[in-house]
Amino acid sequence: MDSQRIRESISWLKKKVSLIDDDQNLIKFDEPISEDFSAAGFDNEVIEIALKASWWNEMATDIIETPDFAEPDASPEKILSYARDVDKECISKRRLA
Repeated sequence: MDSQRIRESISWLKKKVSLIDDDQNLIKFDEPISEDFSAAGFDNEVIEIALKASWWNEMATDIIETPDFAEPDASPEKILSYARDVDKECISKRRLA
């Protein structure tokens, strides 16, 4: 898979991460299924590589658990930023391809 497709998938996945509770800094990852990838215009190569990756479940868990590892005084916006960067770090390390 080329670098452009990887960047597009990272950008798209970041939009799936949101803050659902500012007071408790709870993160939600609207984890996509294959139909979501297809609807977003990704081809079967991206779908197969992403969803069948051995590290996918670990990445999803890390996104949700981001507040547990953030600095105690981090703002909700900062925690959300950290959570949205988890997919980038995972994918960059493993390169989806």
